[in-house]
Amino acid sequence: MALGESAVPRITLPSSRIDIVLDEIRKSILTRHFEPGQPLVEAELAKNLGVSKTPVREALKILASSGLVTFEPYKGAKVRSVNEGFARDVYEVRLSLEPEAVRRSVSNASQADLDAAAVLLEDARRAGESGNYGQMSILNRKFHATLYSACGNELLVDLLDNLRDRSALISLAAWEQKPTWGKEWSEHQRMLDAAMRGEAEETAHLVKQHIEDFLERAVLALRESETV
Repeated sequence: MALGESAVPRITLPSSRIDIVLDEIRKSILTRHFEPGQPLVEAELAKNLGVSKTPVREALKILASSGLVTFEPYKGAKVRSVNEGFARDVYEVRLSLEPEAVRRSVSNASQADLDAAAVLLEDARRAGESGNYGQMSILNRKFHATLYSACGNELLVDLLDNLRDRSALISLAAWEQKPTWGKEWSEHQRMLDAAMRGEAEETAHLVKQHIEDFLERAVLALRESETV
């Protein structure tokens, strides 16, 4: 869609505060207000958000580092498009790191952590049932983060957190082609049930299987989208 006055809600904030600008642009990408490949023009974003170009520029740099935005010489920023190679790169890294982080986290997680994961899972189910795949993708990433956040290794958490936006974008692209969110939700429920029982090894195994299976489903969906 073209960048217009209704693309992003107007907000008021100091120009030095990029966090809200960052959240608004991220949300607009992951809910498809901004479509794959769409140019992100600093001046237009700044006008629509009611800020100067400086926080917009900084927010776009952060979104580029998190994988939602790409920069092209002489063309500027645009929303990243998802392809099979990108999906494989992201999920192979997750496969290497996330099961171990979850295994460690289950042993350390508080009941409050697990209760928070349960709330996120239920919210994700409702989003999926309403067809709001963008919101469900965001909630799913938060669910995964809650499961690994107590692993006790800040660097490991940071590395996985840096993949959250990329993973959300891949999920969204795959579900738009083939809505398998119900299968993913069921897998998440089994992961949470195992974590609730304190079964660290079983939870890690289920996470590994979930990542592998979703990558396979996503790749098939992305290949189908390329042939349409």
